[in-house]
Amino acid sequence: MRSVNFRWSGITVDCAQPRLVAHFWAALLERELSVPLPGWLRLGTLGDTEPVINFQPVPEPKRDKTRMHLDIVVDDLEQAVASVTQLGGRSLHQRHDYDEGTVLVMADPEGNEFCLVHYFGDRATPAG
Repeated sequence: MRSVNFRWSGITVDCAQPRLVAHFWAALLERELSVPLPGWLRLGTLGDTEPVINFQPVPEPKRDKTRMHLDIVVDDLEQAVASVTQLGGRSLHQRHDYDEGTVLVMADPEGNEFCLVHYFGDRATPAG
């Protein structure tokens, strides 16, 4: 029997340049930035309907493949890739086609991987 309630709040991204990475994500997701702690930036506010994304300063650069990543649902993959690259991100040239949709692997300005996801049919609109 659980005595603690667990609830999704957000995710924290380690960054050598938090300002660069946070501004990329703010523009891509059209969300407001705030400063929760000195040197940190945050998309959204606690209690939003969407999880917050924190950008934490760290001294070391990213070295290996990200073990956890964000999936960003889009309605047009070609336009989404153009937007990502215009904002300073890049394609990692990996495409995965599944029965439910297509996934393109991308990277933000510091190389943090994320996926652009286009669902087919009824799955095109996420439940929520």
